[in-house]
Amino acid sequence: MGVRDLVRVTFIAAVGATALTACSVPPPHPQYPDIRFTNASPIGLAVNTVSLREGYTPSSSTPHVETQFPVTPMHALETWAHDRLSASGGTDRAVVDITEASAVEVALLRTQGVQGMFTTDQSERYDLTVQATINIIDPTGLVVRTATAHASRSQSVAENISPDQRDQTWYDMTKDIMTAFDRQMENEIRNHFTGFVTH
Repeated sequence: MGVRDLVRVTFIAAVGATALTACSVPPPHPQYPDIRFTNASPIGLAVNTVSLREGYTPSSSTPHVETQFPVTPMHALETWAHDRLSASGGTDRAVVDITEASAVEVALLRTQGVQGMFTTDQSERYDLTVQATINIIDPTGLVVRTATAHASRSQSVAENISPDQRDQTWYDMTKDIMTAFDRQMENEIRNHFTGFVTH
């Protein structure tokens, strides 16, 4: 191979490397694990079945953002019911009614004028709310026991937050609120389901 051919091959290789760099794929978005509740033993209920009723319909209309969460509040509540409740047998049934699983974005005031150019403000606040009611219903359709738990969390974010950082914030909020919900609902069940808690 002559000097001219060697120079040509080197040039083509350099151009190819530059093109590959320019067309490199951006790093993938972080993947978030499901939020589970298997670290605690399931609460046994003296019922024939445990079923879910979604009394709340998630919304994607402004200002709602719950459907954009890495793990949606609705999914987290469904998983909670699956992981934490078990039917130990009986003639009655338990129905978990998810009545709230919302997240709302609230725009915050920002610093105006020249000072605003040098200030990083908190630009949005996210208000997250979950609520569910568990009814034990006898064969005639009569509700014989009821337990309700409610939890809410709010978190503001800076105006320069990245999409990945926003997703992380939402994920952390969901984990935090579900920890509070789990604690409150277990207390409600043990206080109000006398005669129905088997373990």
